[in-house]
Amino acid sequence: MSLDPALRSRIEHLLTTHRVVLFMKGEPGAPQCGFSAKAVGVLGSTGVAYQHVDVLSDPEIREGIKVYGQWPTIPQLYIGGELIGGSDIIEQIANSGELYTALGVPAPDRTPPPITITPAAAKMLGDAVANAGAGYALQVEIDPRFNAKLQLAPVDAGAIASEAEGLRVQFDLASAQRARGLTIDWADDARGRGLVIDNPNAPPKVGSLDVTETAARVADGSLMLVDVRPAAERAQASVKVPFKTLEDGGSAALEALPKDTALAFLCHTGGRSAQVAEHFRSLGFTRLFNVAGGIADWSATVDPSVPTY
Repeated sequence: MSLDPALRSRIEHLLTTHRVVLFMKGEPGAPQCGFSAKAVGVLGSTGVAYQHVDVLSDPEIREGIKVYGQWPTIPQLYIGGELIGGSDIIEQIANSGELYTALGVPAPDRTPPPITITPAAAKMLGDAVANAGAGYALQVEIDPRFNAKLQLAPVDAGAIASEAEGLRVQFDLASAQRARGLTIDWADDARGRGLVIDNPNAPPKVGSLDVTETAARVADGSLMLVDVRPAAERAQASVKVPFKTLEDGGSAALEALPKDTALAFLCHTGGRSAQVAEHFRSLGFTRLFNVAGGIADWSATVDPSVPTY
């Protein structure tokens, strides 16, 4: 399939204007697929600024970039005009350190993270590893939102590995940075029955604010409101107080704010805004809130002149 010259010119302009470009589904603050979310998480951990292109809002680019780079899937990462690959390759070269070299930044410390596994947890996990057979270890993955996943995996000599209570625990590069000081316990009490993971690095959880308190705090200047909806939705109904958006560089500007900035996220009913709030939590922001009920509740409770849809 040939590429229209005008479209090729658009793509080449993007790649020559910006050194690092991620073609993805959605915005960095609200990825619209798991693969794009993975790519955003890895790039975010490098600290390097990059240009993103939401292919969902530009169908021409969505199909054209696949032809341009002869790569059939999204996301796609380009550095210096060269195609790097999709989310799996981005993750692989991040773990090997090649991504950091390509971006011109120092690779993170590969020192194995100190972790604690209590004897009760070690007994359960040790039995599971033994039942898997020879050549298996415990793999711990911690995503950008600090959700931890434990699974059994083949021993990988190249992985970052810690040892606790006689167990080999393997990490990818990003997870190792997030796991320092991690404790894995086994509970059989009021908390329930199962593994309990305590991660001291996890930012405070996203809080919930009702629309009345949100309006009051925006009015007194103690809270910055962010409307995560696209422009077409905001044109149907918008709050009549100051707010920020994610579009036209808004997401990058918000991400550059001090990490203790109080941010509240608003959408139609509270679902999408919760996802965006979690993205900012993964970046280390510590005072985050989701506006429960979204603009629908705002119209019903705070300002009836705001249209409903």
